[in-house]
Amino acid sequence: MSDTWPSELRVSKDRQRLAITFDDGRSFDLSAELLRVLSPSAEVQGHGPGQKVTVSGKRNVAIISMTPTGNYAVRIGFDDMHDTGIYTWTYLRELGERGAELFSAYEDELREKGMNRDTAEKPR
Repeated sequence: MSDTWPSELRVSKDRQRLAITFDDGRSFDLSAELLRVLSPSAEVQGHGPGQKVTVSGKRNVAIISMTPTGNYAVRIGFDDMHDTGIYTWTYLRELGERGAELFSAYEDELREKGMNRDTAEKPR
């Protein structure tokens, strides 16, 4: 169980960002692209070590739904029909705190694989 609790989750009008405020007053603004490419779903993370895939072409992805999952997480749906990621409060907090670092690593992965943020390809 997480000690991190959100006091507010708000999707921007253009559906490109998620603002999250935690009960300790910390708040973060997360892009839909970051949330999508770092989805905690098995589709992205795999089912075990070494199975994570790099997802390209999601620069303009939008959030289309958010569904509470128990009292510990939210399932986020995107306009590319990906909706299997269950984002725990702890994971959302980590994305807020380490988002720039994690996104930079994602961009490095794209470059290494000859992929980019604008062209969707089969994840690899």
